[in-house]
Amino acid sequence: MPTYVQHAVLGRIPDVFNAEAIWQAPGLSLFSRRPLLRDLLERSPREHRGRAATRCFSHVTLVLPQEEVDDDYHLTRGARARDLAQTLMTLHQKDFGDLLGSDQVRYDVVGNTSLAPGEIEVKFGHAVYLPAPDEKILYNLSVSRDSAIWHAVCPIYPDQRLALIGGEGGEASAVAHGWPFGPDAALLILNDGPDAPPVVQMRPKDAFDCRYDPRSGYYTIKSLREPQGGQRLLLKIARTSATPARARQLTEATEAAPVNAAKPAVWQSRSRTSEAPAGTAQIDLTAVPAAASHKPANRPGESDATYAPVSQQRVSLVALALPRLSRYRDTGAQAMELPFDRALSLANDAQAAISLIVDVSDNLYACTPEGKQRVEAPAMFAPVDARALRLLPAAPEMADRYRAIVCLAQPISAGVASGARFTFGRSSPMLAALRLLDSPRFLQRADGAGISADRIGLSRNAFSFEAVAKGYTIARLSATQALYHLDDKLQFVASVGDAPYLLPHGHHLAAGHYVLRFEA
Repeated sequence: MPTYVQHAVLGRIPDVFNAEAIWQAPGLSLFSRRPLLRDLLERSPREHRGRAATRCFSHVTLVLPQEEVDDDYHLTRGARARDLAQTLMTLHQKDFGDLLGSDQVRYDVVGNTSLAPGEIEVKFGHAVYLPAPDEKILYNLSVSRDSAIWHAVCPIYPDQRLALIGGEGGEASAVAHGWPFGPDAALLILNDGPDAPPVVQMRPKDAFDCRYDPRSGYYTIKSLREPQGGQRLLLKIARTSATPARARQLTEATEAAPVNAAKPAVWQSRSRTSEAPAGTAQIDLTAVPAAASHKPANRPGESDATYAPVSQQRVSLVALALPRLSRYRDTGAQAMELPFDRALSLANDAQAAISLIVDVSDNLYACTPEGKQRVEAPAMFAPVDARALRLLPAAPEMADRYRAIVCLAQPISAGVASGARFTFGRSSPMLAALRLLDSPRFLQRADGAGISADRIGLSRNAFSFEAVAKGYTIARLSATQALYHLDDKLQFVASVGDAPYLLPHGHHLAAGHYVLRFEA
């Protein structure tokens, strides 16, 4: 890999703010002096023809011991650091003016606790860039290990060509938090200007897989040297002035999970089999035979019943709605936490790969082993490669009750028989398996007492439903129960009142914490 960042540590400098001591050693002896900044710039030109330098580097970062930088800030408000940078710029311009062309000389002075007294670290090279005083940021780079907790890395400016990202102790121009690939690997970002997308490459090229997912808006980088399920790093490049179309592309949520309604069969008499579509029969162990009144009774041990398929409706839990806890302050609720395991199913806290939290001030947080960070909808979280959680904003018509909607990675379904009316609510056993939050472990209260999270937002008898030819008839059973009709894309359609309401097949109903899809 080419040397994108020239890096060296200068030692034995009594005064780290002495520009002349950093630039060039006194005297003329070429054999006794230590290489200092001028020597390093001379030995590593930006461009050369044969052995002759034709252009030199003009941007240099100086890293001083952190204690020296802090003392200078406390005593002189950083005046010594500014004087150091200005003096070195003058020396640089004087000695290398014929190799600069139109390039501006820029120096930056920062601190680092890893340096010993009298040590100075210098960095310059193709991937070292210092912005002009009035230059605006073009991109902000951040990295994550789990897609929930993101750490800022560095900005990229319009005139900046390259950025090299790596881990502590490497030769990179910027350090990525939690870099998992070792000191020999690096991430190279090439910027061709505001009108061209950035180019992302891992070095060495053949050792990594780097893919961009436009739906999630970040790159996933994996090492090819490790077995399946090895270390990975996620990279997000956020443009500070993205066009509306670009912003929509980066934040676009994935479509709702496709309906996969099973069509179990029931027992029917042979005379009715011609009415059912062919090729869809499945075994249903709970089915019972229908009477064949047009034929004499069979002898003992004989049966004239056969399988014939008929449709059976299903109700699926596809999302969980996070409430605005500020509405329920009188209950003592402090936070609601939904922990998901590596399969992205609700899990115990100890098994959680990611937890989504809403607090009493209606702030949203994502919590993983990497830490805790505030988030906003829309967002997508992929702590594992196979599945992802979508976080959607609540529609304006629902925003007074809900903070966000969490789409489950895998919907949970239950079959319902046609021709009967069923009730959904806290006191109803019907579809109780879909009420995943009917437990005190999801709701944190100030007094420590445990109550079911369903006590917030879901009535004992919330609504009833019955399958009909064109969908489901919904009837609200409690005057205080809020019901919302969402379409097949989880977009708001209408609020459901006291009048009977027809919900089309494949559409959703939000009640309490549950977003249910009613399928044909």
